[in-house]
Amino acid sequence: MLFMIVSVAVISGIITLSFASYDFRREKLNELKAAGDMFISCIKDEYKRKGTVDTDYSAELQQNIFNSYGFTVNVYDADGKCIMSGNGDKSDLDAGFMTVTDDDEYLHLNTAVISSNEPYLLYGSKLYLKNGISKPSAAYVLAYGDVDDIDIFSLKIALVYVVISAACILAVYAVIKNRIRRYCEYENEFYEISGKYAKGDFTKKINTDKPGMLKDIAEHINSLAADVETSEETSKTFIANVSHELRTPMTTIGGFVDGILDGTIKKSRQTEYLVLVSKEIQRLRMLISSMLNMTKFESGTLTPNFRETNLTDLVIQIVLMFEKRIEDKHLNIEELDSSRLVAVADADLMKQVIYNLVENAVKFVNDGGTLSFTFEKKDGICIVGIRNTGGGLQDSEIQQVFDRFYKADSSRGKDTTGLGLGLSISRRIVHLHNGHIVVKSIYGEYTEFQIQIPEDPRKSNDDGKK
Repeated sequence: MLFMIVSVAVISGIITLSFASYDFRREKLNELKAAGDMFISCIKDEYKRKGTVDTDYSAELQQNIFNSYGFTVNVYDADGKCIMSGNGDKSDLDAGFMTVTDDDEYLHLNTAVISSNEPYLLYGSKLYLKNGISKPSAAYVLAYGDVDDIDIFSLKIALVYVVISAACILAVYAVIKNRIRRYCEYENEFYEISGKYAKGDFTKKINTDKPGMLKDIAEHINSLAADVETSEETSKTFIANVSHELRTPMTTIGGFVDGILDGTIKKSRQTEYLVLVSKEIQRLRMLISSMLNMTKFESGTLTPNFRETNLTDLVIQIVLMFEKRIEDKHLNIEELDSSRLVAVADADLMKQVIYNLVENAVKFVNDGGTLSFTFEKKDGICIVGIRNTGGGLQDSEIQQVFDRFYKADSSRGKDTTGLGLGLSISRRIVHLHNGHIVVKSIYGEYTEFQIQIPEDPRKSNDDGKK
């Protein structure tokens, strides 16, 4: 980049110097012509008075022009013989130059008429002298001057431009050096912090007080790091919850089985405890199915196995799995003996949805509260409602309750178990049935979830294709 700046400065300097020298040369040539024209006018008047141009007045005028401007003026007759010489050189006028001035005035830089070794500013003109007695006689006036002033002017311009350019280049170099230094510092900072990110340390953030694209890059990396940090925390929590959820039923199952094997549990009660073991195994199966189904959802490989299913029976089966917890919390069950509601559905998937909703209802119902169920069909839509009394949900919680890994009221520690996947999976399963899952709640009173699916989702699919 610095090389480009220097190149531009050199090219600009050459162009500037060329134009400045050209203008100054034109100015000096115009000055030379003005002096020559003045001399011609004066000697014409002198010739009218005296009949000759070689007078003291003309000589004095030559000297004044030389002293004032540094120009030499010579006068030649019609044959090119020198009549008056401003510097004592009586050489004849060049014939070629005479031919040129016969046609027009000559004003240019010349290296032949005066000297072939160095250029001169040259002005030549042909004139006719009259005094009223003799016939007009032709004459030539040659005015010239050296180019020292032009050379000095060009040198001064060049020096000034070099000084200014050098100052500008140094300033640009300082700016570029400072920017490169800041970029290097930023690169080192970026490398250091990104290395920490790779090791899972997200305590430091990349500085975003940078110009242009660097700011956007820093903000993007910080955002990604925040997402990864959040994801890691979520994963840790998820793993901890999975471990807890698996450990609880496995501990229960192990304890009951060991009690049966070592005789702690009497034979008369073994069937009772085996029923409990069976329920815990079903709970484990539901938990594992949730995790497997989430994986299938992510890969898009989950396909429902539709068949006629008694939704009421599914609800009853699930509620029985929570019988002990319902008894421990002294809950009232309402409307579970309603008429049977039948729909075409994937029984295993719908069982998982109902399990998740009943589990939440039992978990958040107040002690001595009520679980109520509704089963109805409206306009070809089957509706299963599960309501629990208790604290209910706030508006902000209703908006997030179906988010993956979201755990309602976790800030107050009410939901200390579970994976935070149940409602997210439930909504996806219901969507696979071309239905909706709706939540209604009044904070401090109740929460109700409704499963709304078509009586036959396959017909809905066909209608959608049509």
